[in-house]
Amino acid sequence: MKSLIKKLVEIPGPSGYEAQIRAAVQEEVEPLVDALRIDSLGNLIARYGAEDASGLKIMLAAHIDEIGLIVTHVDERGYARFSTLGGVFPLTMVGGRVRFLDGSFGIIGKEWGKGFRDLPGFDGMFIDLGVDKREDCPVKVGDVAAFERPFLDMGKRLVSKAMDDRVGTAVLIETLKKLKADGYESDHQIFFVFSVQEEVGVRGATAAAYAVNPDIGLAVDVAPTGDTPKGLRMEVELGKGPAIKVRDKGMLSDPRIINWMVDAAEHHKIPHQMEILEFGGTDARAIQLTRAGVPAGCLSIPCRHVHTQSEMVDYDDVQNAVKLLVQLMKEPVQP
Repeated sequence: MKSLIKKLVEIPGPSGYEAQIRAAVQEEVEPLVDALRIDSLGNLIARYGAEDASGLKIMLAAHIDEIGLIVTHVDERGYARFSTLGGVFPLTMVGGRVRFLDGSFGIIGKEWGKGFRDLPGFDGMFIDLGVDKREDCPVKVGDVAAFERPFLDMGKRLVSKAMDDRVGTAVLIETLKKLKADGYESDHQIFFVFSVQEEVGVRGATAAAYAVNPDIGLAVDVAPTGDTPKGLRMEVELGKGPAIKVRDKGMLSDPRIINWMVDAAEHHKIPHQMEILEFGGTDARAIQLTRAGVPAGCLSIPCRHVHTQSEMVDYDDVQNAVKLLVQLMKEPVQP
């Protein structure tokens, strides 16, 4: 899966501008599914299983967008001011590189303020496009950029920007490949949804879940870890398996979904851990609240340094997430 993850993380796709990454995902999944469509918001919705299947509608969702920046003003010297798309933090910014969708590159700089150690807010930062006047600036108001940081293979540990949630996207693609390779014919309609605009309010999954109208749903996303010095007080760690979400700020997982996932992991001896996150949320919230409500949960890939330009995952966790998801799709589905 490493080559797939590398391919996905290095494609720019800030929230609302996912066309390039969606095309790459579509190329991967189209030969594997029974039906595929792109909805009006830009979600890629792929169905595995016959349309008249007698079982349930199962929705699996991973978002393809990433955090990014949008230009709000270009000054006389050609420096671009910006706002954020999603949860970007000033602490991770200065000296970082960005790539615009037209291929232009820029460096994030800061006003000097009180000196080198002063960290301003976003209103004290700018993007340096390497020009000296506005007329030469290759970008304009409304142009968007993703952070530019190449994929790094550290053996067991993989590092890149946009692991959130291209690694979840890779897990869904690999699950599809394994189901197809095994010749598995599902009694269910399994909808693999590659959603847009998650980072700005789970917008894509909200529309997709309404259209799919699933009987149960799972998001596949990343979760922060508590295994760094003076880190978060949570028990999720790299290398101890995918995490089964119990709750986050946006939702409480359905206990039946939690038990279904735990039982499958224990039965097949797949390493796993339990996740309680006191902030943030995933597409599971949108699935859970669609129409009259849907039993929903989330399978999380432990990830250090979330929402930075160097997000880190453990390759064993990624592979075990695929193993668990494949088993969940092959066995009797609860509730």
